[in-house]
Formats: sequence, structure tokens, C-alpha cells
Amino acid sequence: MSAPSVIVHRDADVLAKAVAARLIVGLVDAQAAKGSAHLVVTGGRIGIATLAEVAATPARDAVEWPRLDLWWGDERFLPSGDPERNETGAREALLDHVDVDPARVRAVPGPDSGLTVEEAAHRYAEELRKAARPEDHGPVPSFDVLMLGIGPDGHVASLFPEMPALYDERPVAAVHGAPKPPPTRVSMTLATIRAAREVWVLATGEEKAGAVRLALQESGTFQVPAAGARGRSRTLFLLDRAAASKLPPSLGRLASP
Repeated sequence: MSAPSVIVHRDADVLAKAVAARLIVGLVDAQAAKGSAHLVVTGGRIGIATLAEVAATPARDAVEWPRLDLWWGDERFLPSGDPERNETGAREALLDHVDVDPARVRAVPGPDSGLTVEEAAHRYAEELRKAARPEDHGPVPSFDVLMLGIGPDGHVASLFPEMPALYDERPVAAVHGAPKPPPTRVSMTLATIRAAREVWVLATGEEKAGAVRLALQESGTFQVPAAGARGRSRTLFLLDRAAASKLPPSLGRLASP
């Protein structure tokens, strides 16, 4: 796994714009090299704001959207179209505005699919397995970029501290009893997150500062799941000043004055 690098932006608005620009470049480069790209998106304020910034910039047209495979790192187990689903926010912010191939937008099944949450997790793992290529050397694709938010408790995706999903070795886990609503979710596991070439952890706000500091101090993943979120080639913590406020100056590189 790669050692994390930290880039600090002035505020949440600048961070969203900067991550959007970085994401467009990353997708274009991946498509130029391989013909397609795999992207894992996240929900939350900064995740959705980043997708909205991608949609808002003319540079989005540099991405060949029909050649993008899109995944979610986790999802609330709610019916399709529910406003609390990460999928719903992503569609409204970006996907409804670009020419994605619907067959390559892999949403997590909800209860309206007729599946239980365990069956939905298994179905998503099967989708990942089918998309993996021999050169990926595993049961999931080597995602070009996998974006994550981080909670004040250090959780990423729907991997919360001291919960069984942290020990799950399958690609996708069903989550019961999550400490924030809704309690039932589907989440990629740490093994799947670590299959990504690049992992980007996005954080804004002073309430995230303690979790960011612990995640960068190589804390135990059972207590701080974000400490285990690392990419194979690159790991970036992309922060605003408030989220970086508890880091020693040596850790962060200020990207905007």
C-alpha cells in the first residue's frame, strides 16, 4: 500500500473545485492509457459537491463518459430514488448531465429489488467480479480512482469503528446496526478499497480534524477504519484548512493561499 500524501485547500468550495479538476485529469489519463476507466464515488457533502463541480465545468467534455465504469463505495439500503441514497445524489449532481452508459453505472441494489441486504451485497460482489480483468489479479477491478469521505468517528464507506464488516474478507459486506441512520447498508470492504490504484480521502470541517489526524497516524483500523484506506499506487488526503487543523505542519501541503 502507498503512504498517504496530504494536500490542503483553503475551504470546502475550493476543495470541491480542485478535486473535480484532478478527477477529470485522472479519468482522461486512464482512458488514454487503457481505453476505459473505473471510478468509485462517495456520497456526503464534499463527495456530491465534487461531482457537481465536474458537471459545471466545460472540461468535463474531455472525459469519454460512455467508457467510464462507475461504482459506489457504499450505499444506504433504501429504495431506488430515495433522496438519502448516495446514488440519488450522484445522479442529480452529475450523471443526469453527462452521457454515461447506463449498463456501466453499477448502483447497489436496494430493498425494492426484492433482495435482502445480504443478497444485495452478494450481487454487488458478483458485479465486481464480472468486471475484473485478468490483469487485475483479484476479484475486483483495479479502480483508477476510489473516492471516500471520512466521518468524525474515522469511518469510511460504511465501515464503522469496531464493527464486524472491518474483518470481512469478502469484496462487499452487508452492514447491520450502523451507528448513524439508516442502520442497514452495503459497503465495499477494506480489501476492495485497497485494490484501487488511487484512493482519495476527502474531508472538510473542523469536526473531521481529529479523525483525519488519527487516520494519518497509522492508527489501528478497528478503531479508525480510515487508517486502512490506502491505494496501491497513491493515497491522497484532500482537505480543507479546517479538516487539516490538527495536523502537524510537516504533514500538509497548502495548495491554495
